[in-house]
Amino acid sequence: MCPFAEATLKNRDRDEIFQKKRKRLPSHLPQSGRWTGFFPRPLWWERVAEGRERENQKGFFPSTMAMVETPDRKSGVSTFAPFLRAGFQTGVGFTMKNRPLIVSCPARRLAFLLLCGCAVFPGVSIADSTGSDAASLMAVDEVLPPPDILQAIDLTAPTPDLWGRVRNGFLMPDLEDEQVARQQQYYQSNPEYLRRMVERSRLYLHHIVGELEQRGMPTELVLLPMVESAYNPLAYSPAQASGLWQFIPSTGKIFNLEQNWWQDQRRDIVASTSAALDYLQYLYEFHGDWHLALASYNWGEGAVERAKRKNVAKGLPTDFSSLVLPNETRQYVPKLQALKNIFSDPDRVAELGIPEVPNQPYFHILVTDTAMDIELAARFAEMPLEAFAALNPAHNRPIIPAKSTLIIPAERVDDFQENLRAHDAPLINWQAYTLKAGETLEMVAPRFGLSVTNLKLINGISPLQDTVVAGVTLLTPAQGDAALDHADFLALAARPDARFSSARFHTVHSGETLSGIARKYKMSLIALKRLNHLKTSRIRAGGRLMVNPVAAQSGKPAYLIAAGNAAQEAPVEHSPALESARVARHVVQKGDTLFSIARRYRVRLEDLVRWNRQAGKILQIGTILLIRQREG
Repeated sequence: MCPFAEATLKNRDRDEIFQKKRKRLPSHLPQSGRWTGFFPRPLWWERVAEGRERENQKGFFPSTMAMVETPDRKSGVSTFAPFLRAGFQTGVGFTMKNRPLIVSCPARRLAFLLLCGCAVFPGVSIADSTGSDAASLMAVDEVLPPPDILQAIDLTAPTPDLWGRVRNGFLMPDLEDEQVARQQQYYQSNPEYLRRMVERSRLYLHHIVGELEQRGMPTELVLLPMVESAYNPLAYSPAQASGLWQFIPSTGKIFNLEQNWWQDQRRDIVASTSAALDYLQYLYEFHGDWHLALASYNWGEGAVERAKRKNVAKGLPTDFSSLVLPNETRQYVPKLQALKNIFSDPDRVAELGIPEVPNQPYFHILVTDTAMDIELAARFAEMPLEAFAALNPAHNRPIIPAKSTLIIPAERVDDFQENLRAHDAPLINWQAYTLKAGETLEMVAPRFGLSVTNLKLINGISPLQDTVVAGVTLLTPAQGDAALDHADFLALAARPDARFSSARFHTVHSGETLSGIARKYKMSLIALKRLNHLKTSRIRAGGRLMVNPVAAQSGKPAYLIAAGNAAQEAPVEHSPALESARVARHVVQKGDTLFSIARRYRVRLEDLVRWNRQAGKILQIGTILLIRQREG
């Protein structure tokens, strides 16, 4: 039997009512048929729309619907057709695939939508409608059974693979266009590139996913650093954007990311992630659309808003696909969508050989009570310096100031704390040296076993700067009992960093070309154009162009650059006394680097590399290095 409860229109003639109502039907609805009555809506039919006047209507009655019986002239089978009261306005559209949708509306203004296009309701036959009682009009032999109840899925249940957790949090609407297909094809054609990104990202993914879930934000955003920086925390763009989330200096300052001589928090994993999510939340609230929020993250919210206004003035839509955007921004959101398409399919992920990421924290966050050498902190954690720097990339100098955030792998926290407690030597092996009148960097560097290049790098001095005035405080390796105190930290912190102060301006002379100027300052033509916001290569004499030294475009911490420079620097002249020095042997321990060994034995990095060419550029634990030391 029909599960619909029978109801009748009391004290009113059905046919008379129908004839009155039919006059108000729109032309596209059936104009012949019989009014069959009111009856409660089945509970398993989903309410999909509500009238626009809901706010002002008190008599909301969502469980009622009306049917119109309309005979099919060809088949002779009665069908249900929608009855829509003229004048009622709603945003609902007609359904697809012959599935009924119910429109709920105020009782005073009923609108009902059952089937589209008068499609036959399978399995339902309507009895002859000439009977006098309402029951005879609704004699039903069989009805469709209600759909099976779907099993509930707990999206918060832990999964061993972090990618499953990420998929459960996908919330953004999908974008479908040719750019998405093109970007997806590129990624799938370069699986090794995807695997490298994922391998780098495994250090940070769990933390970022947790932050997104805590804020209720779409987990698609965990893929955004793949678009921005390929998950390289040391990435540095020609426009001076830095870190996983590629903050430019001005935006970083707006979101309280410190950028000083000691550190650049745009590279800090925890601080930059928090700032980036704050910014993305603001952009979403500004536009109310995630695609436009992402476009604003790349191009700026002001620029996107101006593009929207232009479309409004032309009567055009203001969604992402309809706006006129720069080519970089036009590809930006499709790149993210392409990555989402790939990672949302477990089979495709397995086919591309993308490694699983454990759904557990990779690191713990500690706060240092006292300042310490980064090299020493890496040794406490029993990690190579480069691996330690990948978790703590914000530090510009080889020293971690006191009260700083320190990120340690979860499995090494106990080792770090135990080794720190057992260490009874100074935690800082650097000192402040004030340049005296008449002294040059070429004179000072050899005294501390450094090359001039490395002395400049460690102190944030531009490689193009040949002279330094007397009275400048330099950071140098400690000698004797010398050590940094609080006043030294303040004096050094007041110094500008080459990354932010070494930008120079070139005045264009007659006959010069943009490509020639780029070669002169060892920059690519694209980088020079982006730095000066040039759309073409045309320049005119007398104009000024901003140019940056090569070192100023690197986001790599200075102490890591200095440590890696030794093997590439040209040999220098050596004194006979040094050549006749006694030879010591050093067995490479875990965490040792060429830079740390050279500093420990007070020798030049260039000499250490020259004496041990057979050891190669990458040290192996247990390798014996020869070190020449002067007598006495």
